[in-house]
Amino acid sequence: MTRKLPNTIRRNGPALAAAAVLLAVWQAVCSVGLVPGYMLPSPIEVASALVKDWPALWENAQITLQEAFYGLALGVAIGFVFAVLMDAFDVLYRAFYPILVITQTIPTVAIAPLLVLWFGYEMTPKVILIILVTFFPVTVGLLDGFRAVDPDAVGLLRSMGAGRWQIFRYLKCPSALPHFFSGLRIAAAYSVVGAVISEWLGGFGGLGVYMTRVKKAYAFDKMFAVIILISVISLALMALVELAERRCMPYRHLREKS
Repeated sequence: MTRKLPNTIRRNGPALAAAAVLLAVWQAVCSVGLVPGYMLPSPIEVASALVKDWPALWENAQITLQEAFYGLALGVAIGFVFAVLMDAFDVLYRAFYPILVITQTIPTVAIAPLLVLWFGYEMTPKVILIILVTFFPVTVGLLDGFRAVDPDAVGLLRSMGAGRWQIFRYLKCPSALPHFFSGLRIAAAYSVVGAVISEWLGGFGGLGVYMTRVKKAYAFDKMFAVIILISVISLALMALVELAERRCMPYRHLREKS
């Protein structure tokens, strides 16, 4: 325990110090009056709004988290299937990979109104939008991992009588895990952002709907509180992905420490 604490401080110290400096500058700018208070609330006012409105924030956050969870789970599942099929059949890779890249050039704010028009204001269009923004990093990460496998290792397993399934299970899947978790970390952050963007354009609850309401009321302290909460949720999801990565690949982190 005593060894971990200094390492943690040394690793996270610069980031915490930079955040503290930014907060101090932000508070100083607001205290001096360089920016009107109704345009830029101070960190103290934002923290106060976060505490006072916590019941409403948490109620809406649960809706956003539910949408993000469903969309992320389905996005990961679809991304895994796409990656496996495109790795197994080269014709599918050459046919669909360019289309996948093109889909990422379309802004999500342009797709969201169409999804709301087609599927209404319930959870369905929000989950679909989250799937669209999350399956791509998972698919690309897995594909890169599958294709980064050493051809000599594949040839060795084939010479020992291994079939395609055995090569996939014992060689390609373990080799693709680091790439998969890298893509999953990005997808986890995108899931929350995608949920909030979809809620901006219509819905009955969620952090995006709450943000729209407080913006119309010019309650910028509450709006900053929502932004902070969204950031915290995204960081928490990324931390959960990192924890899952450590559980699945403890050998990698042991090697990095050594």
